[in-house]
Amino acid sequence: MEKVKVLHVITRLDKGGSAENTLLTTLGLNNNKYDVVLIKGLSIESDMSVEERTYVDEGLKQAELKGVKLITVPSLIRRMNPILDIQALFRLYRLFLQEKPAIIHTHTSKAGILGRWASFFARVAIVVHTPHGHIFYGYYGKIKTKLFILLEKLTASLTDKIITLTRKEREEHIQFNISKPHKFVVIHSGVPLENFSKNLDNADELKKSLGIPITDLIVGTVGRLVEIKGHRYLLDAARLVLNKVPNVTFLLIGDGHLMTELISHASALGIKNKVIFAGWRGDVPQLIDMFDIFVLPSLNEGMGRVLVEAMAMGKPIVASDIGGIPDIVKDRSNGILFPPRDVDAMAEAIIKLLLDRELARKMGKEGKKLAYPAYDASVMLRKIEGLYEELLQKKKV
Repeated sequence: MEKVKVLHVITRLDKGGSAENTLLTTLGLNNNKYDVVLIKGLSIESDMSVEERTYVDEGLKQAELKGVKLITVPSLIRRMNPILDIQALFRLYRLFLQEKPAIIHTHTSKAGILGRWASFFARVAIVVHTPHGHIFYGYYGKIKTKLFILLEKLTASLTDKIITLTRKEREEHIQFNISKPHKFVVIHSGVPLENFSKNLDNADELKKSLGIPITDLIVGTVGRLVEIKGHRYLLDAARLVLNKVPNVTFLLIGDGHLMTELISHASALGIKNKVIFAGWRGDVPQLIDMFDIFVLPSLNEGMGRVLVEAMAMGKPIVASDIGGIPDIVKDRSNGILFPPRDVDAMAEAIIKLLLDRELARKMGKEGKKLAYPAYDASVMLRKIEGLYEELLQKKKV
């Protein structure tokens, strides 16, 4: 039987949630039924460290070894650039005509807009889009945001199904009138949970290597050091926490253009010696295993796959009550939610869990139950394949 060709399109591949989700999907669905092609940009905007780029390149090599065809479109970038955007649109259009796919599956806002319009002009039978969150607030000023919302509305009309990662993300797309409710389907971003279920007993060694006192509790987060992730507010909260509970180290894992600014901010707050900026790391499961509390202070978040990773390792969560996070973190059950940017409420939640270790243990245990098996990558792949099957039958492709 002839395989069904599926083309996935994304602007950049790094170790962010949307890129990891896309790579997992292409690897998992490149099977006896589907012939998968991954079209990507150069990822030059990600400002990746050498270690992170090596890790990403290794993932792409694995994809190629498993039969995924990779195509790089240099003009396909994340930021707006009219000249490059037009070039990318025409390049995608030509690629779609050459490859003759049955399904185009676009990922993230920019690739979604260009990829879906190219699909329309190339007359591709089935078009699926996964926004991986949205940019309806928290990213840009009013005028730019309104432009993106208008573009999303127009482009949604060319789309057969839009996959949102959470119910809240679906609700917000409907609230902003992006499209009618029937066009959306919720499929949680999957995580290879086996990587986060092993017993890792090297916490003391890791603490020592990072210069963390053995007796210190660790409050940690994982994410790019960019404005939308809200690290500045975490540092402000850290100062308040340390006034009450001094034997705490705050561990920030991730790289980004705000690194220097955030280090300066920690110095200005007088807490530099209690905050460690670990940069990008390839041993995230081992590091999360060392945390006593996982914090996500984001100002907008599609889902927060890293929350699932922390939950899978039995960590209590303190997170912003924003975007898709409440779908993952049930307030007062597996964590504590606080209003975004509310430094006092964030600090209060962290202090509560640091001082009440039994409550922290219970929340961690509850999170583990919520993570397994609902958020395993296999569940996501099964649901995406089911969606493809439904659309193929409906369109008689």
